[in-house]
Amino acid sequence: MPNTRPEHAEPDHPALPSRKVGVLLANLGTPDNYDYWSMRRYLNEFLSDRRVIDYSPWKWQPLLQLVILSKRPFSSGKAYKSIWNEAENESPLMTITKAQTGKIRSALEARYGTDVMVDFCMRYGNPSTRSKVAEMTAAGCDRILFFPLYPQYAGATSATANDAFFAALAKEKWQPASRTVPPYFDRGDYIEALAQSIERTYPDGTNRPDVLVCSYHGLPIRYLMEGDPYHCQCQKTTRLLRERLDWRDCEIVTTFQSQFGPEEWLQPYTVEEVARLAKAGKKNIALCAPAFSADCIETLEEINEEIKESFEEAGGEKFTYIPCLNDDEAHIRALSAVIEENLQGWLD
Repeated sequence: MPNTRPEHAEPDHPALPSRKVGVLLANLGTPDNYDYWSMRRYLNEFLSDRRVIDYSPWKWQPLLQLVILSKRPFSSGKAYKSIWNEAENESPLMTITKAQTGKIRSALEARYGTDVMVDFCMRYGNPSTRSKVAEMTAAGCDRILFFPLYPQYAGATSATANDAFFAALAKEKWQPASRTVPPYFDRGDYIEALAQSIERTYPDGTNRPDVLVCSYHGLPIRYLMEGDPYHCQCQKTTRLLRERLDWRDCEIVTTFQSQFGPEEWLQPYTVEEVARLAKAGKKNIALCAPAFSADCIETLEEINEEIKESFEEAGGEKFTYIPCLNDDEAHIRALSAVIEENLQGWLD
């Protein structure tokens, strides 16, 4: 609808857009390209986040700026290049997040019509949280539901996404009301979507893997000791998935990937566990990544290259990666249901 003046307003009152509710999806982020400077900008933003690396800046920043960001953009750029969507000139995470947003937008518009505006942002890189909050408020969104697309809560994922959202709200002259979506790691529809993705890989129930590895992104174990619930939520997701599939305890394991730096991280480490399984005679394994709502560098490159290579070098024979839920219809239904529940009282 076009902008209009409020009822009974003076003739010189500025016109305002019609009221809407914004739904802003948020994912981790992506570099704009895989060249050195694009990678450096992205990694600098990511690795400067105190939620991700909480060392004192006076110790961490010299190491980051002078050593890590001199070398890592080259290796990370090479990894991104190997998975880059050249047709769209963007990372797979961007492509998938766009598809998810489009399907969720259609589902919500079918229920609420033009009263809802659906978009997405990235915690690091573009489109930024700040830019999308500004777009929504300019479009008339006086209420915004912010949805970090992480099934399990972690300070380094969900909380830092919320931090960026709150910081963006602080810049608004007319600040909209806001809500954030809680983690959904134990929802029945999310577990069902995970289970269906595995059952599609083994449709007749035979030739199942010796072990299904549920690989989650890692965190320093210190974060668990300091109260972060992520580890416990990952374990519960795996347990609920095993119960839904009706598999034995020994057929599913929980592991953690992407450790960084000298600290001890949540264990077992995926790259080591797959090698241990191969040496123990488990020659046929499958791996899924329940902490990732969309395939990204950690799944398409790290799992399908480094972790697969570790398994095969240890004597493993068949390695099957089960893709993330991405824009699968069962996943979209689950995410849409989460949104609808959190919109109650705003849109009914």
